[in-house]
Amino acid sequence: MPKASDIRVVEAEISFEPCTFRSPLKFGGRTMEHSTLINVTVSVETRGKKHAVGFGSMPAGNIWAWPSTQVSPEQTEQAMLDFAQEVVDIATTFDTYEHPLDLVYDLSGEYDHLGKVVAKKLGMEESMPRLAALVAASPLDAAIHDAFGRVNLQNSYNMLSKQYMNRDLSEYLDKDFAGEYLDKYTLRQPTPTLGLYHLVGALDALTPADVEKPIKDGLPESLDAWIAAEGLTHFKIKLNGEELGWDVNRVLSVEKVVVEAQQKKKVANWNYSLDFNEKCPNVDYVLDFLKKVKEQAPSAYDRIQYIEQPTHRDLKASSENKMHAAAKLKPVVIDESLIDYDALLMARDLGYSGVALKACKGHSEALFAAAAAQKFGMFLCVQDLTCPGAAFLHSASLAARVPGVSTIEGNARQYCPSANRKLARTFPGLFDIKDGTINTSVLTADGLGW
Repeated sequence: MPKASDIRVVEAEISFEPCTFRSPLKFGGRTMEHSTLINVTVSVETRGKKHAVGFGSMPAGNIWAWPSTQVSPEQTEQAMLDFAQEVVDIATTFDTYEHPLDLVYDLSGEYDHLGKVVAKKLGMEESMPRLAALVAASPLDAAIHDAFGRVNLQNSYNMLSKQYMNRDLSEYLDKDFAGEYLDKYTLRQPTPTLGLYHLVGALDALTPADVEKPIKDGLPESLDAWIAAEGLTHFKIKLNGEELGWDVNRVLSVEKVVVEAQQKKKVANWNYSLDFNEKCPNVDYVLDFLKKVKEQAPSAYDRIQYIEQPTHRDLKASSENKMHAAAKLKPVVIDESLIDYDALLMARDLGYSGVALKACKGHSEALFAAAAAQKFGMFLCVQDLTCPGAAFLHSASLAARVPGVSTIEGNARQYCPSANRKLARTFPGLFDIKDGTINTSVLTADGLGW
């Protein structure tokens, strides 16, 4: 039956905002020094002609979402920005009133064709991959969810039950979810605090002696200084995946610095996550790596909380890379490959035991993945795309509403802190880190919580 809470998009605007990094971020053999924020504002109306405005923001993230060997990063970013514009324009042509999940689901049916059209217009040699399309469309997705809550004067995460959703989860996933709705897999109040994962990039200094070109902007410039300033207890270590000795030594070096810094603060417990950015040739590399770390630094091994997708994102083309053996030792989470429910099922068959949720793939897709991961008893985490300002708040609101998630990544404060300044004045507990956590208890407002 039609619901009074259903909405349609009547107006949508998009803008692009340059974001310069204070220091380069290296991952997967690629280096980022700037990004472009995609900002989307939508105006929606209900069947009863109530109106409200919602907002969404996300970095284009083309270096991660579209690491092409055929076209340049400048071309892939432009294609994603053009795609975002096209999707925003299409959103206003839908005349039906629906729940945001249905609106985005219907819109997503246009993504593959639209990606090809945009690439062709730009004279590109390859069409846009699905991951890049999801990232480019994610600000619109967030804006629609935000407006939905605002126009109905409720938090959007509290409008995921049968009372508001028009279809159960079997319509988006499969028959195993018949009769179930997202309220079963989300929280009615946000988790009050989340541990913050600090990124240790491949180029990042661990001690003052490692700082080659001081920035001198008043922020920490080495890992030990970050720990002293922010009381950090979670560290994501970027690794090479192609040089076993370097990878092992990097973890040992990080462990040495963290141990010394935590002793000064009298902190006994902390964790690591490991990110090979798909560069490992096979699971044997991961097993050899873990074996050597355990032999040389048992305490560092024990502190490894999970491993991000270690091998290539094309699961079909690299189906021989099964993760069962590694997942027996540590949770291995699917990340770049996770573009829909079918990909999650395939990853599970290949031995992946966890799921990395990212707001940059869209709130709708993230919520579906969160439900499936909980149904299957998989490890859950929420990760970053160097999301500043509003983009980070979108990610934090998602993380705080998914049961089982206890940490979140947030590295914009390290690499592009200037983009956080405006919202940091309003939400200091989410941007001004003192004890290694962020305060998510404040994310209770109408819409997506802020």
